[in-house]
Amino acid sequence: MNKAAGSILARLLQRSARIEERELPTVLAAAVLFFAVFAGYFAVRPVRETVGTILGRARVQDLLIVTWAVSIGVVMLYATLVARVRRAILLPAIYGCIALLLAAIGLALRANPDNVVVGASFYVLISVVNLFFVSVFWSFMLEILSKEQSKRLFGVIAVGGTAGALVGPLLTDLTVAVIGNPGVLFMGAGFFVLAIYCQRKLLQQAAMGGVSGAAGVSAAAGDQPLGTANPFAGMLLVFKSPYLLGIAAFMLLLSSVTTFLYMDQLDVVRKSFSDPEQRTQVFSRIDYAVQALTIGFQFFVTGRVAQRFGVVALLTIVPLLMVAGFLGLAISGTFAVLVGTMIVRRVGEYAFIRPGREMLYSVVDTETKYKAKSFNDVPVYRGGDALSAQLQGLLKDSGVAASVIALCGALIAGLWAYAGWRLGRRVK
Repeated sequence: MNKAAGSILARLLQRSARIEERELPTVLAAAVLFFAVFAGYFAVRPVRETVGTILGRARVQDLLIVTWAVSIGVVMLYATLVARVRRAILLPAIYGCIALLLAAIGLALRANPDNVVVGASFYVLISVVNLFFVSVFWSFMLEILSKEQSKRLFGVIAVGGTAGALVGPLLTDLTVAVIGNPGVLFMGAGFFVLAIYCQRKLLQQAAMGGVSGAAGVSAAAGDQPLGTANPFAGMLLVFKSPYLLGIAAFMLLLSSVTTFLYMDQLDVVRKSFSDPEQRTQVFSRIDYAVQALTIGFQFFVTGRVAQRFGVVALLTIVPLLMVAGFLGLAISGTFAVLVGTMIVRRVGEYAFIRPGREMLYSVVDTETKYKAKSFNDVPVYRGGDALSAQLQGLLKDSGVAASVIALCGALIAGLWAYAGWRLGRRVK
């Protein structure tokens, strides 16, 4: 980024949130890093959705169970590595591994586009790493920012991710007809290579104390392996803490609401579009339409809502809107209502839920921020996916009316709102 562009971006960021001059380099580096990883993920996400439509609802339901099992293994490995490897080495290496995996699967799909095993493996990989790299990113931000800084800065840092989530699917929409789905995976890998560079810059900022005197020095001096090399450390931390168990319940309810809507989306797109590349374009357009709406909220609303009304507002607004959305689906289960509910959920998750849930970890120690957080963010979330997908499939196979299933969704969303209210009151 050249100096002029950096200056323009800095002024724009300062207009959207109260950012102190000494915080600007770190905020800029974090926003660009988040841009890179989200652009990489959201470039390939439409391909995952297309693979899901090809595999079908029944296979996807089973793959969500596989995803949950794989996520447990990944988080156990991560907990072991965090206890053995310095974060200055581990964090860039994570993005490098994701880039290599995407490139390898792209080569495999180019050789055999109809290979079901490769398609299923790709589906599981993306479903695990998207939660994992986001969890890793916010764990590091929680380490180098104070609780007060997180309330002011998380919203504007999240704008970088939203911009990446806008650019990634837009590039996919424009290029997939030419480069095909394997080419999209190569493009995604390129963004994760950029993320390696950005993460190293952010680590340098933290080591130099660029965030604040206390936080920066602490991050630099504390870049040592955390705790013991116990693969179950994250799970044990969660089970020992009522507060962390509350966050786990919140994540289960969040993923359940998401999956109820997601499975319906797969069915609708599969019936409406026969060509795989066309489905990829449709999913791309949905993605960048959502992100275009989200970016305005993150720039001008999230930080102000967090400062004025607290974390409670961030964690309860969207669940309450989902109660209304599911009730609307129960009354009139049209495609328009489904799409509207999906858009509200996704915009609300990026603008309010995600920053709010990350702030919940601002009151815990560093080991918890890495180990317990990754456990809640990945296997707990994916466990909710698997459970809710199986439940929804069982209800459909039993002949339960769509309106009744929507009412079940409204009940889950109501419990989600209550969990968010209880948790938000703990973070003042």
